[in-house]
Amino acid sequence: IAKWVLSFQVHPEANVNLDNGQFYGFCGSRTTKFPSNLVKDPCHNGSHLASTYSALATLKIVGYDVLNLDSKVLLLSMKKLQQPDGSFMPTHIGAETDLRFVYCAAAICSMLKDWSGMDKEKAKEYILNCQSYDGGFGMVPGSESHGGGTFCAVAALYLMGFIQVDLASNSRESAPIDVQLLLEWCLQRQAADGGFQGRRNKPSDTCYAFWIGGVLKMIGAYHLIDHGALQEFLLTCQTCYGGFSKFPDDELPDIYHSYYGLAALSLLGEEEVEPLCAELGIIAAAL
Repeated sequence: IAKWVLSFQVHPEANVNLDNGQFYGFCGSRTTKFPSNLVKDPCHNGSHLASTYSALATLKIVGYDVLNLDSKVLLLSMKKLQQPDGSFMPTHIGAETDLRFVYCAAAICSMLKDWSGMDKEKAKEYILNCQSYDGGFGMVPGSESHGGGTFCAVAALYLMGFIQVDLASNSRESAPIDVQLLLEWCLQRQAADGGFQGRRNKPSDTCYAFWIGGVLKMIGAYHLIDHGALQEFLLTCQTCYGGFSKFPDDELPDIYHSYYGLAALSLLGEEEVEPLCAELGIIAAAL
């Protein structure tokens, strides 16, 4: 598996000018991986921040030492994706900028144990600008609070060392965000059926049991949810095929919701599921 994942990393040609604006990370699939002789054309370099995060996470899970990678080039080129407002583009050829890619950048730096790939202070300011009036975080400043965006914001701040909060012990050593308002917003996302919704007035969805649950775990407030009700909800989302679907009693499972269904069960302390590192979204044993 490690060999296959490593084959997706894009490397610059010898003596190439690393100020050429290209990102030398990982591609997501063979359809975006071009021969090295074509990578000199920016359009043929399919490196993407989300693919790079996924690649590093996978490598760590299978036991590969990611510190053996050529991380200097990866991080140097990644830093050029950071925008003046602190956000990140996912690719060098242009795309949307939002909290997803700030999180990916922070997770990449954390896994590589090298923060030279981003300006943490600028990233922090961008994240703070995304906290909404109700305590959650929108994907971009001024947008509606969203479970996924809230996870990306809190996890990025946590990884960068800007949040050191444990509400279980009333410790709030460092919290640049409104933690109390965040807590209220997160707790309000657990619905009557026991599951979590990603936004107000939306149905419960398997994946948000992790996105919201992970936030509560990081700030030491996971004990405040109804664990039994959440477990029941998650089990109604497991299909006869073994995987998890998006909604209860949906007959068609998918890999995405199966992963986050298991991740949520891990947060709940399910005995047969490996303990999870919530902020990186991978098993704790991989750290």
